[in-house]
Amino acid sequence: QVQLVESGGGLVQAGGSLRLSCAAPRTIFVISIMGWFRQAPGNQRELVADITMAGTPNYADSVKGRFTISRDNAKNTVYLQMNSLKPDDTAVYYCNARASTWNYWGQGTQVTVSS
Repeated sequence: QVQLVESGGGLVQAGGSLRLSCAAPRTIFVISIMGWFRQAPGNQRELVADITMAGTPNYADSVKGRFTISRDNAKNTVYLQMNSLKPDDTAVYYCNARASTWNYWGQGTQVTVSS
């Protein structure tokens, strides 16, 4: 059982910031595209951002310019810095590690943005 351990969610006012972290086993981390997805009540899970092994990021249009994904290969950890948060960003955020032969998920961390 592969464990992705997330932290950093919480309650913040609109316009505020949060930083999510996700640690993965090294054997998985170094050969995975790491990403963050989110799911709000009644909605499907959607990609927020992901980052390749080489460090190339990709963002959903809704978060471009506000969120930054990064990875620390020495710590086997991926981060999501979220700035200028909006109530629409409220969701459970899931860490994801994927490659051609696997697709692993974290347990999810709640992010709530109050107006």
